[in-house]
Amino acid sequence: MFNEQVLQIAERIRGLRLILDIPVSEMAEVCSTTEEDYVAHENGEKDFSFTFLYNCAKHFGVDITEIITGDKPKLSFYSVVRKGEGLPIKRRKGFDYQHLAAMIQDRISEPFLVTAKYDKDAEERDIDLSVHEGQEFDFILSGSLKVRLEDHIVVLHAGDSIFYDSGHGHGMIAVGGSDCEFLAVVMGKDKK
Repeated sequence: MFNEQVLQIAERIRGLRLILDIPVSEMAEVCSTTEEDYVAHENGEKDFSFTFLYNCAKHFGVDITEIITGDKPKLSFYSVVRKGEGLPIKRRKGFDYQHLAAMIQDRISEPFLVTAKYDKDAEERDIDLSVHEGQEFDFILSGSLKVRLEDHIVVLHAGDSIFYDSGHGHGMIAVGGSDCEFLAVVMGKDKK
């Protein structure tokens, strides 16, 4: 069984889906997964990726912070986040996220400090891809990051950056024998 945070997030997602009267089939499509897999997430049987949470939040019309914490962002002018004090999100194996603006309401982007843990075995496997609407900007602070954008591979080092349409398959792993720390800014598109 997963930890209490996963179960609480699952309960919030299921509650929002039911309140909004959205069928499981629609949410499975939004999250690019099968209905069975979506229901397993909603039941707290599987952990969530950032992409899964981001896609749910966008489709429900709520802030991702509400899904993760149950609290609504309240700040409208500015927010200071001290080193190591971002909202921690451990939503993908081998990756630690700190949301750097979780308490600002009506954000037009999702800024994260991300640590990709080095895993020698991961270098031998294909990089898993995820998809979410909008665009993403990643700036490497330390270490090296191997980024797969569909059939394209690029390795980034400290000081390098990449900007891409996140509606295309993308994934990444730390390479070079050490963890990689980077700033990731996810920018969604407004629904018209």
